[in-house]
Amino acid sequence: EGWGDICRVQQGTNSLGLGWSGGGLGGKPHYLNATIVHPSLYPWLYHALLVSQGASLTVMTKTQNSKVPLPSDTPDLSSRWVHLILPHHHPVTNTVFPFSFCRGQVLNNLDSHLKKSEYFRFLWFPHSENVSVIYQDHTNKPPSSSANWFWDYAVGFYLLEFLLWISSFLPGLVGWINRFFFWLLFTRKKESSDLSHRIFTYECRFKQHVQDWAIPREKTKEALLELKAMLEAHPKMVAHYPVEVRFTRGDDILLSPCFQRDSCYMNIIMYRPYGKDVPRLDYWLTYETIMKKVGGRPHWAKAHNCTRKDFEKMYPAFLKFCAIREKLDPTGMFLNAYLEKVFY
Repeated sequence: EGWGDICRVQQGTNSLGLGWSGGGLGGKPHYLNATIVHPSLYPWLYHALLVSQGASLTVMTKTQNSKVPLPSDTPDLSSRWVHLILPHHHPVTNTVFPFSFCRGQVLNNLDSHLKKSEYFRFLWFPHSENVSVIYQDHTNKPPSSSANWFWDYAVGFYLLEFLLWISSFLPGLVGWINRFFFWLLFTRKKESSDLSHRIFTYECRFKQHVQDWAIPREKTKEALLELKAMLEAHPKMVAHYPVEVRFTRGDDILLSPCFQRDSCYMNIIMYRPYGKDVPRLDYWLTYETIMKKVGGRPHWAKAHNCTRKDFEKMYPAFLKFCAIREKLDPTGMFLNAYLEKVFY
């Protein structure tokens, strides 16, 4: 999908689907077929990573389809490492509110927002004070939709892509575009209700480059304010909207970005209007520097510049995982160029 993760093409269209259920439950927006159950039904599932759940696990170790089953009580490779497609659909309401970035409405009240909604995230519009807050919660309301072709496609896609293309020649327009589209599309409350597998998916229309890191939740304000300050201090460094911020609880998966800590995922984006790459290196490096400074860990399905030395500092159990990997794959059959960068 357009954000750099696993994807699916929606039937009958050329568009790509993005699963927000992962963002809501675990900060990993690529569990596209997962659905949400009410916490009263499965308390152990509530606000856990979907990848943390499962029933059994087998590890492929040979190319002849031989499998080595692992006992269910294996402590280091438990069944919770596998994905689970939950056979439940529940109605969910999606509510969007406009807020101000630095006036205490969002950053100074994160705990309040997190308690107020089951699946809370927000979008910051760089080069502005504008924030769109999104609450997603179980509901008994009948299905309803705020979709509108003119605003969602004519303005939110076709006009935006054209203006982003113009801004590739005139980068100073980016801040104006961010503020203008917030005013056009995000200044009014919107609410829609539907089954969870429809609410938690999003049509990804743009070609784009993305970075996504998980940082300790308590570092959210510090990281965002520093990113904002860096953009203000370097006017030639531009950033497309939005910076997406979402939250998840910690887990015990050895190489999970949320290992042993409640986390905030902070996602930045630079679009490719009509397939054209726009300069992003300075923005990328600034963002990575801030993420590392506050103890961040990169999303495994996103591009990053980290090496094994970085991962040894980021993950307390990294060496333990390496030992497990070498035991299960002693000949390096499943290594590739990317994994060699990670493990060697």
